Amino acid sequence: MVQMLLEYGYCWFASPERLRRLMRIEGLENLKQHEGRPVILMMPHFTGLDLAGLRVSLETELVSIYSRQKDPWLDEFFRTRRLRLGTGIIFSRQQGTRAVIRALRDGYRLYYLPDQDFGHRDSVFVPFFGVNAATITGLSRMAMVAGAAVLPCYPRREAGGYALVIEPALDNFPTNDPTADAARMNAIIEAQVRRQPHQYFWLHKRFKSRPPGEADFYG
Repeated sequence: MVQMLLEYGYCWFASPERLRRLMRIEGLENLKQHEGRPVILMMPHFTGLDLAGLRVSLETELVSIYSRQKDPWLDEFFRTRRLRLGTGIIFSRQQGTRAVIRALRDGYRLYYLPDQDFGHRDSVFVPFFGVNAATITGLSRMAMVAGAAVLPCYPRREAGGYALVIEPALDNFPTNDPTADAARMNAIIEAQVRRQPHQYFWLHKRFKSRPPGEADFYG
């Protein structure tokens, strides 16, 4: 908990210079080689993800999607803190993806967090750690429409600071099969989690939605 509070303190108040010192980027060349092309950075829910988003926004302008907070004051605080460096734009999930696609085509890179359970709508059930999980197909759909390269990435705590790891772009992605694409995405995220399970956001109920006729996973 103390570590998490420190991370949010860095996110909301640290200067750009301090952010650069706190978090190094491993694999920045994988992003740079796609200059002039739409790019989606696929980021799972690890601790440090907000810090990583601000850090990479110092290298390239980002667009991201967020879920509105119920408390208007809290929602405005998070929104303004995430935009405080003037290096990106954000849209609420309620605004849909059209504005995000336009931003991708205008040169922004999408910082996209696809590994939560948003219910049955626009989701397919594919394995995650051996359990069928409701998985949104937005990654492959937006990559297809925008003609974007998809680069998996994840943050990592290490001695003296943090690293943001940006992996090479996925080959042959997306395909014409959104279910297969979602399964591949989950397999990539699962491999990342296995490298550092203690840094993944396990509090989210990833298996809350169940296929028709299947019992409550948490019951």
